[in-house]
Amino acid sequence: MQETTLTPLSVSLTMWPVFRLDRPLFWITLVALCSAPWVDMLGWRLMAYCLLALSLHQAWRQWRDWQWRDAAQREALGMIPEGVIVTDADFRIVNVNPAFTRASGYALADVRGLNATTLAAPRHDAAFFESLWQTVHATGIWEGEIWQRRKQGGEYPEWLKVQPVRDRHGHIQHYVCVLSDIAGHASSESDLRRIGFEDPLTGLPNRRRLHELLGSRLRHMTAGEKLDLAVIDVDGFRAINEGLGSELSDRLLVLIGRRLNEFVPGGSVGRLGGNQFLVLRPSSRQDHADWVARLQHWMAAPFELPGHLLRLGVTIGSCQAPEDGLVASALFLRLESALFHAKRNGRNHALRYCPSQDRRSRPALGLLNDLRSALANGGQLELYYQPQYRMRDNAMTGLEALLRWRHPQEGLILPADFIPLAECHGLMASLGNWVIDQTLAQMANWRDRGRLEVPVWINISALQLFQGDVEAALQAGLTRHRLDARWLGLELTESALLDERAGDISPRLEALRERGHPVALDDFGTGYSSLGYLTRLPLDKLKLDRTFVEALPGDRANAAIVSAVLAMARGLSLAVVAEGVETPAQRDFLREAGCDEVQGFLYAPPLVAADI
Repeated sequence: MQETTLTPLSVSLTMWPVFRLDRPLFWITLVALCSAPWVDMLGWRLMAYCLLALSLHQAWRQWRDWQWRDAAQREALGMIPEGVIVTDADFRIVNVNPAFTRASGYALADVRGLNATTLAAPRHDAAFFESLWQTVHATGIWEGEIWQRRKQGGEYPEWLKVQPVRDRHGHIQHYVCVLSDIAGHASSESDLRRIGFEDPLTGLPNRRRLHELLGSRLRHMTAGEKLDLAVIDVDGFRAINEGLGSELSDRLLVLIGRRLNEFVPGGSVGRLGGNQFLVLRPSSRQDHADWVARLQHWMAAPFELPGHLLRLGVTIGSCQAPEDGLVASALFLRLESALFHAKRNGRNHALRYCPSQDRRSRPALGLLNDLRSALANGGQLELYYQPQYRMRDNAMTGLEALLRWRHPQEGLILPADFIPLAECHGLMASLGNWVIDQTLAQMANWRDRGRLEVPVWINISALQLFQGDVEAALQAGLTRHRLDARWLGLELTESALLDERAGDISPRLEALRERGHPVALDDFGTGYSSLGYLTRLPLDKLKLDRTFVEALPGDRANAAIVSAVLAMARGLSLAVVAEGVETPAQRDFLREAGCDEVQGFLYAPPLVAADI
């Protein structure tokens, strides 16, 4: 084990108490104190009392010095511009400094006793922290980039340095974690540019750097020069990742980057993220279509990995400057439009941008860009809460959290208009984590005011289940806000339960229920599945879809379906919540049919938190 070098901050953490049992003066004083009453000779008795006085004087001096050092170190801790977290040996927080509070919004009272890993953004999984601990225990220190969460919501990057503080026997007493602004960590301008502009896996330029390179190329284009651009999306990469594992999949991405670099000598290749790459090629020829065809053929050659020989399909969207534009941001949008339409036409397909695509997709692409900005900057997304009531006594039994987007130009946008965009473009994990964090923050606020009396239900989509780590996000949020899982209910639709991309959902739901989360099946009756899965799934509630309720009580077919569902639920010991109850006649029918709970405009519309 590497010897740990203690900083001035960590010295105070290793100070022994004033009275140390291994000091000779302690034992001499103890013997003198015990023997003084029994010694007959006055001289020996006086000597014993003198030793006692000397020991007390030395103890007082040590105590005074310890107080002075402690005060000086507390003052120094407050002056350190970087955020500092001090934890115990189990990584539970015991102290933070003012710089950490300013950056994160968390005061010491908010986080004392929490495991420090719960303050990290959910993008860091258990494997990340396992690697961190292995490095700390092997080398005595860990440094790297980490994303933290703010108390008010949102995430921000920091450069983290973790160092254990050991006693003289080598046992870990504390950990000192220093969090620096990510830009401040770079020791030179080249380091700063590397951190901000380079993809860490492949070493290729990232999206930000590609935007800069494209702008520079466009500014320096000469008369007659053209610039070919293509965005490459590797088909079926998720299946490849699941089949090969993350290590080989990462190696494959590196090989793809190298092969693309070989295809465009003198051009530029970058990784936009995930399994998407961008290629830029200056040219003076009118051979854009042939160039894209050659690119497809180039990528069709097999890739060699240990024990595997892979042939990949790629979907390509392309455009050309100056014909398709001379502004970098506009060309990026047109590449995305071409790729989007190429995917709609089928995989392993190439499509060049044309203005008709822009006319068809401009509203959706514009809304997508605005949604990304809303997620990055915050302030536009809102949560409304619709109460649920028990039919028997009209008591409130729960709240359903409903996401809304207050667009600065378009006004209030409902989920039906932006959730499909989020699903198509990989934003559901981020959007779902935002809902989890904001819901729990609001619940903690209600609890602190003595008003948390019913569970709040949130919707979980199939894409959240396989794009993000829902379990980790839930656990981190509950720990951070000190809430019990029984207060946060999870609603999943039939389509989520039957989506093969999420795998077998039953074990995951069972694990969540064991943690304490109640689970409901939303929009029941709108899917095309066998009812047999209801006997296998760990459920607490069924939510009867509003399409069955709105025609009650006059529609005999819908009335029969609702009565059958209620009877089946009673047999399975499942509660039923009827959605979309808007008239007294609907309410009366449901009550007579034995429905347990209802929600709808007859009782209350979705409300902001202040109006609940």
